[in-house]
Amino acid sequence: MDSVTQAALGASLAGAVAGKTLGRSVLLTGAVLGTLPDLDVVIDYGNAVANFTQHRGFSHSLFILAPLAVLLAWLLWRWKPQLSFNRWLALTGLILITHPLLDSLTTYGTQLFWPFGRPIAVSSIFIIDPLYTLPLLAGCIAFLARPPAKTALVTGLALSTLYLGWSLAAQQVISQRVHPALAEAGMKAPALLVQPMPFTTLLWRATAIEGDQRIEIVTGFLDGNGPLNLERFPRRLDLAESVAHLPQAQRLEWFTRGFLAYRQSDNQILATDIRLGLPGAHPFTFVLAREQQGQIEPVASTRMPRPPMNTDALALLWARTTGETPVLCLASLSAPAPGTHC
Repeated sequence: MDSVTQAALGASLAGAVAGKTLGRSVLLTGAVLGTLPDLDVVIDYGNAVANFTQHRGFSHSLFILAPLAVLLAWLLWRWKPQLSFNRWLALTGLILITHPLLDSLTTYGTQLFWPFGRPIAVSSIFIIDPLYTLPLLAGCIAFLARPPAKTALVTGLALSTLYLGWSLAAQQVISQRVHPALAEAGMKAPALLVQPMPFTTLLWRATAIEGDQRIEIVTGFLDGNGPLNLERFPRRLDLAESVAHLPQAQRLEWFTRGFLAYRQSDNQILATDIRLGLPGAHPFTFVLAREQQGQIEPVASTRMPRPPMNTDALALLWARTTGETPVLCLASLSAPAPGTHC
């Protein structure tokens, strides 16, 4: 999730655990601890693909954060012994563990068990969702206005947690809705990613890939009973095969679970993470290789600039979310991607 949300979650947990003893200052302590795991963004791992796939790695691993919580609890206890070590440990442990757990519910992926296994990406909540964040902020504001206000903090935490539960249930409903349409389109056992559209859990995007096929579906809870609209996009498996031997391509395939699209621009071979952003405005596209006289030459990966969004994108999303517009062409939210159509 975004830094504001993680800080609000950390502050809320800190206030609920230790607000009565430490007062307003504990919210700042919790906010700092809540953003601590994201400091890995300052590390340069050498190339664009490494920076992309190493983020939310060791700094979000339960194997690292659990002992770190113990160490920080001991240091904080020595600093402010009016709070017992066990209470400090409850505070640091809850904040540091909930950070990666919350991140794992987004689409980016969180390496909870680094250095083992793939990233966990449940994809049930968008990286910025006001309906999750606002109850936490409201609880913190109430606490600052009139500490200890523990009831306000606990209420904010309860509401935000219930919202996460709703997002998981909504994801299952949408998954069941799109399966028949995909089967009718000839996809028998596709890899399927169902995730909320930006800032809401009322409108969802389903991405299905199987062989050369990639289908995108947008559907929501305020839709009528009309048929689902399927959009088809190219995958260019021929390009995927041409770079499959490259370590950077293999790393991207591992990180995204194969949700990549390839294309060629001049002599450059590009790979795009199609999970994040929207078609035509995906934020993570990488140059992996160059083709010279029919030969593939690997290069140190670089990240391409993100294409601009349509200035009317938010209005189009709102109209589609509320059901005012029954069909939303994903490519209309940005400059049309090559080879796409509604």
